[in-house]
Amino acid sequence: MKTPSFSSVQAAAERLRGVAHRTPVLTSHTLDELVGGSVFLKCENFQRMGAFKFRGAYNRIVQLDAPARARGVVAFSSGNHAQGVALACKLLGIHATIVMPSDAPASKTAATRDLGAEIVFYDRHKSHRAEIAQDLCKGGATLVPPFDDPEIVAGAGTAGLELLADVPDLEVIVTPVGGGGLLSGTALAAHGINPGIELYGVEPEAGNDFQQSLERGEIVQTDVPKTIADGLQTTAPGEITFPIVRSHVKSIVTVSDDQLCGAMRFAFERMKVAIEPSGAAGLAAVMAKFLPAGKRIGIVISGGNIDAGRFASLTA
Repeated sequence: MKTPSFSSVQAAAERLRGVAHRTPVLTSHTLDELVGGSVFLKCENFQRMGAFKFRGAYNRIVQLDAPARARGVVAFSSGNHAQGVALACKLLGIHATIVMPSDAPASKTAATRDLGAEIVFYDRHKSHRAEIAQDLCKGGATLVPPFDDPEIVAGAGTAGLELLADVPDLEVIVTPVGGGGLLSGTALAAHGINPGIELYGVEPEAGNDFQQSLERGEIVQTDVPKTIADGLQTTAPGEITFPIVRSHVKSIVTVSDDQLCGAMRFAFERMKVAIEPSGAAGLAAVMAKFLPAGKRIGIVISGGNIDAGRFASLTA
C-alpha cells in the first residue's frame, strides 16, 4: 500500500473541488484572551454530513473503477465515517454496507441509514469490527477503512490545506486523534506548505493509545476506552498513520471528558457553534493551556454530529 504524501493531499483537493464544502474558519476575541494567543477554528462540523470524514471517504471511493463500484463497498465506523461513506456512495450510485457498534449514537445511525446504507451492528466489547467487515468483503466488495488508508488520509488532509489557504501564517495546528487519519493528513498538508508548523494531536485521557504508542516507539493496542468522545474510541494507531504522526507531530496531549464538555459549552455559548465531544478535543486542549501560549493556532473542529438530548445534557 502506497504511503500518502503532500502531492496526494493536493490531488485529493482537486477531486473534492465542488463536491465537499469549503468550511469556514471562525475566531473569538474571548477565546484569544483566554488562551493568550490567536486561535482559528476550522469548522468541519459544517462539512457535508457534519464531519471531515466525507473528505476521505469520497476521495477513496470516487477512484473505484466501474466493476468495483458494481460490487459495492464495506466500511466500519462508530458514526462519522459511516455517514461519510454512505453519502459518498449515494452521490456515486454505489451500495454501501456499514459495520457499526450497537451503542453508536442514534443520530449517527439514523443519518447513515437515511443516506441509503445497509447497517450491520456488532458489540464493540465482544467482536472485532474489522474482522466482520473483512468477512462481508468476501463477495468482492471494497473495504473502505476509517483511517488506515492512503486515500483516506489524503482526503482528510484537504481540511488542513484549506485552513492554511485562509490563515497562511499559522504557527501551530491541533486536531483530534483517534486512528490518526485527520492528524496525519493535516501534518502532510501543513509540512508540505511550511515545515516549521508545529502539529499536535489530542486524545481522551481514557483512550491514549496514540500517546502510549509514540512513547514506546511502536503501536500499542488498548481496550475500548470509556469516554464521551465516541469518535475517538479507537484502540490502536493505524499502520499507515502511526509513522506519519511519529515523523511530523510534536506531541500528543490528552483531555478529560469534563474538559471536552467545557469546550463544547464554550463553543455553543460564546461562538454559537454546536460540536460533538470528539470534535471538541483540540479546543479543549487549547483552552486547558496544554499547548504553547502566544502563538497563532489553528484547530480543526472535526465534527458536530450529536443527538440533541445528549448535547443538552453534556453542556448543561
